[in-house]
Amino acid sequence: MRAVVLTAHGDLDTLVYRTDWPKPAPGPGEALIRIRACGLNNTDVNTRTGWYAKGVTGATTGGPLDGSDIGNPTWGDAPISLPRIQGADACGFVEAVGEGADPALIGRRVLIDPWFRDWADPHTLEKCTYFGSERDGGFADYTVADAHNVHPIDCDLTDAELATFACSSMTAENMLNRAAVTAGDTVLITGASGGVGSALIQLARRRGAVTVALCSEAKAAAVAAIGADAVLPREPADLKAALRGAIGRDTVTVVADVVGGPYFPTLIEALARGGRYTCSGAIAGPMVQLDLRTFYLNNLAFFGATILPPGVFADLVGYIARGEIKPLLAATYPLERLKEAQTAFIAKRHVGNIVVTME
Repeated sequence: MRAVVLTAHGDLDTLVYRTDWPKPAPGPGEALIRIRACGLNNTDVNTRTGWYAKGVTGATTGGPLDGSDIGNPTWGDAPISLPRIQGADACGFVEAVGEGADPALIGRRVLIDPWFRDWADPHTLEKCTYFGSERDGGFADYTVADAHNVHPIDCDLTDAELATFACSSMTAENMLNRAAVTAGDTVLITGASGGVGSALIQLARRRGAVTVALCSEAKAAAVAAIGADAVLPREPADLKAALRGAIGRDTVTVVADVVGGPYFPTLIEALARGGRYTCSGAIAGPMVQLDLRTFYLNNLAFFGATILPPGVFADLVGYIARGEIKPLLAATYPLERLKEAQTAFIAKRHVGNIVVTME
């Protein structure tokens, strides 16, 4: 089969397009899925470059990083085995199932929950692995997945549109769940034009919360069209003044952050007493300054959001099927042009998600 294979941690040349890669076969309890489309996300880039290593202290760049050889270069407790097929946001059709899996899945169009678990002990985080990281993912003609992770979906969206949801929307929903966002909240969203940021706008509004989006001025109109209640420049010099002008008050109850970096202290100062900070990324840099007095004197709560509980992905599939959230497909590329697609993804000139297709 065709596949794009990550052969080492490093630059884009570590991604190798193959036409002779072995086609997988479903084992007990698994489904064989013919992939039709697979979305790109920051985890692909961060894993390829080794950005998760503790020796790396700078922003995500997409290229080789100093310090990536110090500590584990991947998100989990141990380095991944290479070569590896990446890609977490897969949409496709079930072609076969292994022993013990439901044969009714055959022929269904499905999305794949990227978080694989020990289903005898599904809440133990240490036993969770990620599709396209600890196991082969969707940048290929075929993949296999635990049948528990295979979710049929019936709707009018294209395969490419469906491939925009998994990583970004489940990450956003997990961030909002962790911070217990409700209709009484005002949520400040960084990186609002990206996959997770744009999903945060939709999913927070679905809960009835007010959304304030931070993005470049070139993308402001597109972000407003997603449904943000207010759109501010990416890093206002006086954030509190900008908030007063936009929503009539200078604080928010929740910051949903995927950017981190030098602007982090300004975000924290904009939280009201009792406010919550929820984070699932640090593309501007993982090292930040925190005044602990602001943290404890204002009764703030901080939430990291990576591994989500069982059931959240099924909720997300329901939102999609009922049209409660919309796809934001920025561009598509054929599988053999994945490196070009990832170059565009890293440039961050798009709004929403970039997808490769297997057509």
